[in-house]
Amino acid sequence: MGRLWTLLTHVHAFSGPVLMLLYPLYASVMAIENPSKMDDEQWLAYWIIYSFLTLTEMVFQFILEWIPIWYTLKLVLVAWLVLPQFRGAAFIYERYVRENVKKYTGERHQHNSHHSSGKPN
Repeated sequence: MGRLWTLLTHVHAFSGPVLMLLYPLYASVMAIENPSKMDDEQWLAYWIIYSFLTLTEMVFQFILEWIPIWYTLKLVLVAWLVLPQFRGAAFIYERYVRENVKKYTGERHQHNSHHSSGKPN
């Protein structure tokens, strides 16, 4: 049982970088080379969400290190984001991120156009 547990621990530790970085890196390069834009959106969305997740982890590291299953939960989340059957990254981006980006940039563009036209606010 000890060797099996050691093997599972190593597989678990190795799967993170492969799932979170190596496969998305490979898929991103393939998406750039593919003329379809659908996969470009998936991988751009993945890198946006993965960056946000990494920054959030950095801020809340002192809390997350007290949650023993955090790394496993993160692996499951990233698998959902990455695997082409789910297209989770594109889903999250379309459902939540795009709406907020449009809201923020729309207000900002309106604000900038008022200043450039010389009209008072």
